[in-house]
Amino acid sequence: MMELKVGLTNEVSEEVTHNRTAESMGSGLLPVYATPAMIALMENCCCYSVAPYLEPGQGTVGIAVNIRHVSATVEGRKVRVCSELKAIDGRKLTFSVTAYDEAGVIGEGEHERFVIDSARFMEKAKGKS
Repeated sequence: MMELKVGLTNEVSEEVTHNRTAESMGSGLLPVYATPAMIALMENCCCYSVAPYLEPGQGTVGIAVNIRHVSATVEGRKVRVCSELKAIDGRKLTFSVTAYDEAGVIGEGEHERFVIDSARFMEKAKGKS
């Protein structure tokens, strides 16, 4: 198993389709890339960056996002997200994330994830009444 270290980076991308617009997702009225879609791509980027470094049966869950969506992107354009693992505090992982379209930065901020035992986590979630 490889060792998880500060400085780990990752990059993912997706096309802005209608189902990823604010209008479609219900987070706004315009046919532009939705903030929830951008945040989901940021979480995806961070999640998959550390997955190869975890023990079998472990995963990560998002616990905090502090994101600014600073520029609109229309349908048909490509969005790219880059993440960097900035801190490891026990099981808490802190990432910086930046989203880009062809014109430049569209979003940026910080995302925190927590390393969990997947089976135990799901058992606890299912046991809530």
